[in-house]
Amino acid sequence: MTDRNALIVGAGPGLSASLARLFAQEGYRIHLVARDAGKLEELGEDVGGTVHAADTTDARAIGAIVAGIEGRLDIAVANPSARVRGPLTEIDPVDVRRALDVTAFGSFVVGQAAAARMLTQDGPVRGTILFTGASAGVKGFARSASFAMGKFAQRGLAQSMSRELHPQGIHVAWVNIDGAIGRPSGRDDPASRLDPDAIAQSYLALVRQDRSAWSNEIALRPWVESF
Repeated sequence: MTDRNALIVGAGPGLSASLARLFAQEGYRIHLVARDAGKLEELGEDVGGTVHAADTTDARAIGAIVAGIEGRLDIAVANPSARVRGPLTEIDPVDVRRALDVTAFGSFVVGQAAAARMLTQDGPVRGTILFTGASAGVKGFARSASFAMGKFAQRGLAQSMSRELHPQGIHVAWVNIDGAIGRPSGRDDPASRLDPDAIAQSYLALVRQDRSAWSNEIALRPWVESF
């Protein structure tokens, strides 16, 4: 069994699955975390990894999962995301708070637990923490206030963590996924979506970056998009 480990929190069947398969191919043992662990059983078997049921906002649960990983925690990917769509004056404040808890506080919980573990590890590079962001963390869109609030907070967290942790050997980066993830179907333009396998390659490139030139933020978008 490898002593190199990759943790993916907020895992699902899209980008997380591509990340899990790629990291497993690279020799990492995979640990998948989601509120509904049942949806990850097949993926966990495919990559020979472990599956955990936990709410991203539950600091004790996430901390226990991180503490239970044997060997080094080399990679932690935080994918928590929630939103409430609708006119600003009509959306339920309770739902908005829950969305912020998942996206903003959940990212903090994962980042804090991963950083604490990585700081105990030896080497010039102690680990890599990656946050899955969105264009909503750069520009807010109409009828999507909660998502913009959460992703702006996540981006600010990543910026703060990178400035604090880069000098301590932990690479932190925020990835702006500026577009829809998935393989086109139906009437979609074949080039209109971001292929999750291609996104995963960019995450791996961040893990492999030399510390003399670490990125703390990158943007990924379909080549056909004008911006």
